[in-house]
Amino acid sequence: MAEIDRSDIVIIGAGVVGCALFRRFALMGLKPLLVEAGGDILSGASKGNSALLHTGFDALPDSLELTCMQAGYREYLEIREHLNLPLVESSALVVAWDDEQLTKLPEIVAKAHRNGVGDVREIGRDNLRRREPHLADTARGAVLVPGEHIIDPWSAPLAYVHQGLAHGGRIHRRCRVTGGDFNGDHWRLETTNGEMAAGLVINAAGNYGDIVEAICRTSPFKITPRKGQFVVFDKPAAALAHAIILPVPTERTKGIVISRTAFGNLLVGPTAEDQEDRALAEVDQAMLQHLIAKGTEMLPALAQQTVNAVYAGLRPATQFKDYQIDFLPERHWITVGGIRSTGLTAALGIAQHVAALYQQRFDGTTTTRPIWTPVPNLCEYRERPYQTPAGGDILCHCEWVTRQEVEQALAGPFPAGDLGGLKRRTRCMMGRCQGFYCGAEASRLADERWSANNAQAAS
Repeated sequence: MAEIDRSDIVIIGAGVVGCALFRRFALMGLKPLLVEAGGDILSGASKGNSALLHTGFDALPDSLELTCMQAGYREYLEIREHLNLPLVESSALVVAWDDEQLTKLPEIVAKAHRNGVGDVREIGRDNLRRREPHLADTARGAVLVPGEHIIDPWSAPLAYVHQGLAHGGRIHRRCRVTGGDFNGDHWRLETTNGEMAAGLVINAAGNYGDIVEAICRTSPFKITPRKGQFVVFDKPAAALAHAIILPVPTERTKGIVISRTAFGNLLVGPTAEDQEDRALAEVDQAMLQHLIAKGTEMLPALAQQTVNAVYAGLRPATQFKDYQIDFLPERHWITVGGIRSTGLTAALGIAQHVAALYQQRFDGTTTTRPIWTPVPNLCEYRERPYQTPAGGDILCHCEWVTRQEVEQALAGPFPAGDLGGLKRRTRCMMGRCQGFYCGAEASRLADERWSANNAQAAS
């Protein structure tokens, strides 16, 4: 009989929230096991987002989402230098494009102040034009949000995982949880990697959250994935906008955003399209043309810029506006569901909140002497390896990724598990040619490393 894998806590799902939970519980001296169905972390909803650090100025007042976002925002700022995580201090502007939207700006400011974001203020057309001279003449005024910033969407969760591993946590990739039962003391989980036993299970399964929840109970929420499509313009376009350009939001969506990225491009998106498929996020030519048209309408000079890439992500939307976080102490189960577009900012705050729920029933105190695990810099606005004497040969010329960076991403205690993971750890194959020139060599290096790892594991 195969030996059962036993852990204090099993966290299902290695999106950004799962990675932050993994870090938090490892820092508490527990031995969490993070299980992910994909080949690497961020294989699901977390791989496609707008990469913004939110203040919560426009969140639902008194909501759990707001609490977690603001706690996550503060902790990111506290730990980012220890983990070598970037912050592009851009600010944001909620721009009114007509008289009706202009009348809504005071309400946005009042909501921000109620949410504790006191530096938010309304600015007039002349001030807006000085700040963003490339905006279309139809811009009437704006709300300035100084604390909204741009971050790297993939390095933060990678750093959380590395720190969790350094404190004794473990990770299983390509491991899907298919069922389980609770005996009153611990869970026995059925997975594609065999049976696992856990004192506590945390469901952070993203777009599959309601399916995983059915292992424990009838799910109180239903996931309807909301697709967001994005257009990424080439790097010269980034000079057209300093701040994050936000629309006046509607009841259903925050709308289409224009923002620089940490990688030096300009992003336009996302859309908000509900669908049933939980895995496949296809890009649609007509919708992408719509995004390009909307972007050009707001920034006319975009008409002279070229598109670098397009992509789509799925957000785990539910029928509820707020996060679905619940603790079932008698069942040794914590639900972390319905974490939508604000999850990147809120992840650390969610982990704090879930840890506090856990401590209501079980023991665990966060260490005051953490091991710090800084990750390589991918941000275009800081020094990168190719700019240093020790950088070595360039492998990906579109994104200036060195061979050494790729080799390092395939080595160490937690190497990239698939090509998607390699891209997210290096920016390799994510430039204008989309891997046409560098993809074969990057794949060869990856295959060699994975073959060597497999041979070592077999022996």
